[in-house]
Amino acid sequence: MKDMTSSWQNKNAIKAIGMMSGTSLDGLDIAAVEFFEHDNNWSFKLQEAETISYTTEWKKLLETAHLLPGTELAKLNAKYGIFLGEQAQQFIDNTKFAADLIASHGHTVFHQPENGFTLQIGSGAHLASKSNCLTICDFRIGDVALGGQGAPLVPIGDSLLFSEYDYCLNLGGFANISYNEKGIRVAFDNCPVNIVLNPLAEEFGLPYDKNGDLGRKGKVSESLLKKLNALTHYHQKPPKSLGREWIESDILPILNETELNTHDKMRTIYEHIAVQITKDLSGEGKMLVTGGGAFNSFLIERMQALTTTEIILPEPDLIDYKEAIVFAFMGVLRLREQVNCLASVTGARKDSCGGVIFLP
Repeated sequence: MKDMTSSWQNKNAIKAIGMMSGTSLDGLDIAAVEFFEHDNNWSFKLQEAETISYTTEWKKLLETAHLLPGTELAKLNAKYGIFLGEQAQQFIDNTKFAADLIASHGHTVFHQPENGFTLQIGSGAHLASKSNCLTICDFRIGDVALGGQGAPLVPIGDSLLFSEYDYCLNLGGFANISYNEKGIRVAFDNCPVNIVLNPLAEEFGLPYDKNGDLGRKGKVSESLLKKLNALTHYHQKPPKSLGREWIESDILPILNETELNTHDKMRTIYEHIAVQITKDLSGEGKMLVTGGGAFNSFLIERMQALTTTEIILPEPDLIDYKEAIVFAFMGVLRLREQVNCLASVTGARKDSCGGVIFLP
């Protein structure tokens, strides 16, 4: 492997495809990106991008994967890897993008770093075989093995590709934030966002709360807000991360015991999100906001009302595909045997170069 990766050490331009499936199950994001390195400074150009919406069948398979017995989960891992490979190959055929590599996040089924494991399905071997392209995946487990949270991983991209911003915030299934503190990169998961809001929107027959219109109609419940804000996670210092398991053990019991109508639940959750995110801001500088939640105008309004830090919404392609872009970048760094996972963020014993390489 050393001989293969060494050929990439001095290559100043690399074409990579990033594939990202988030906890909100909006779909599979695919980004074709060219990265340029000059004097240890990185830049990029997003060439093509696409979101593949999950069918009802795929959405159900992925959201219930954690309930499967071992053999069925192994089968789904292979099946999803084949699906990813087929989507990558079709994307390459359609765009004519000559990718040097594919970097795939996979889909998270389990995330329990406190117990020493995390699992993102989407077999890299099957993906590489179907796409006929060098593939890198399993970015999180190496950091977990080093005692880290295995998340968030995007801060390496925030540091090297988006350093002009004081904060980088992603609003997906969960909110995660990244910033420099005394010259050290700090990042962590703030709170749940779409992983909680989307199921509530589905009670109205909608896949998500467009512009926050459903939540805007409700009233804040001070008692529910107090219970949510009192959760232990919010009073722990970084490094810290969140997963589906935490939603089931900590958030859902609180929401299920309240007799509030859904509008009021959603309005209170919006306030909760805005409070948890803005309490980590200094009130100065600029914050880049990306992820599906960046299109939720009511959520952005509530955050801006609680902070004087300037909220920056970039062009839609960057909002939609920043995480896929960064995972493509992480693949580039892995191929060049450079650090792509920061111990200051995850709490691991040391920085690391994560990702497993599969040849087609």
